[in-house]
Amino acid sequence: MYSDLVDDGLADLLHRVVALLGDAARKHSGGQEGDLTYSQLRLLGSVEDVEPATQHRLAQVLGVSDPAVSRALRPLEERGLVRITQDPQHARRRLVELTSTGRAAYHANGKPLAEALRHALQAENFPYDRYLADTLRLAEILESA
Repeated sequence: MYSDLVDDGLADLLHRVVALLGDAARKHSGGQEGDLTYSQLRLLGSVEDVEPATQHRLAQVLGVSDPAVSRALRPLEERGLVRITQDPQHARRRLVELTSTGRAAYHANGKPLAEALRHALQAENFPYDRYLADTLRLAEILESA
């Protein structure tokens, strides 16, 4: 169904993206104690994109399990970067939102990292703009399916 939307080189391009992302994240953070990992920055960015978000919605957005999101949120909550509250409309559902500290941390670290990734990909002659447009289009298709 979706095979006509992506070309055969997509897997190779994705592997290049992941490798370059790891390199950019390591260079950006300098490996200092207390720095946010790429996964934590991605989670904070996802919270910002869909807040107030349920843990289940975050799991869907990130493509991971609900328990994985729960585990990943614990250290962010302990550091005061996210606030997790019970949904007043559903007792078993938990809502996640960024604190002002979390929003500042994401914008100070995640946004520059995204820009560093874009530059690293473009330096490697990766078709960044096409990849971004294709990714956004694929996400729209998957959400409407």
